[in-house]
Amino acid sequence: MDRSSFIFEFKNVSHRFGSFPALSNINLRIRAGQRVALVGPSGAGKSTLIRLLNGTLLPTEGEVWALGQNLSRLGPAELRQVQGQIGTVYQQFHLVNNLRVIHNVNAGHLGHWPFLKAVLSLVWPLEVETATRALAQVGIPEKLYERTDRLSGGQQQRVAIARVLIQQPAAILADEPIASLDPERSREIMDLLRDLSRDGGQTLITSLHAIDFARSHFERLIGLREGRLLFDTPTPALTPRMIEQLYKISTAAV
Repeated sequence: MDRSSFIFEFKNVSHRFGSFPALSNINLRIRAGQRVALVGPSGAGKSTLIRLLNGTLLPTEGEVWALGQNLSRLGPAELRQVQGQIGTVYQQFHLVNNLRVIHNVNAGHLGHWPFLKAVLSLVWPLEVETATRALAQVGIPEKLYERTDRLSGGQQQRVAIARVLIQQPAAILADEPIASLDPERSREIMDLLRDLSRDGGQTLITSLHAIDFARSHFERLIGLREGRLLFDTPTPALTPRMIEQLYKISTAAV
């Protein structure tokens, strides 16, 4: 099959942190526009897989392809160019709390703004209309000049998503984006990510502990356990037995 039909591809990928095998022999292909949930217990390798997808980690073994490029073979400038087309939303938001919202949203431009323009924007905000549109997409345009640390957790996550939208990425990766939110805010954020990716045609790949959200918001589920791929299935084909195998307690831990 033509590699160009896939936005991401893992070929026999393993990654170790020292002697610890975070991922082992992973093979998968993800088509452009798919909504994919990575599910599994803590320590399964979900965050490591996200970091391999966006090139902040390179594999110990195997090849990671993103947007038609083998990430291990790219120079720093070429890698940054690919990364500029992949937006990542993190559990901890990665916002500068004492800055106004517009500055955190405009951080999405930093991959292609010249240094002097980025510095100037901290003094006199630039691209105000673009930032306002991004905040309108996530439902909080009125927070444009609010100090970020005065927002609720759910609002801060919306700012982080608006920062990603500024990039106009081909893919959105979300690493446990609702882990620190209450159930109501969690549903709002999951609805928002699903709707934004669907309306914009972006690939959405999200790591989740909540299997219910994975089933309700994604068309494909990838189950990871102890660094290995346990299943890769269309959501309607997920069975109770597959869930049981994914989350069963290891006898070694008892």
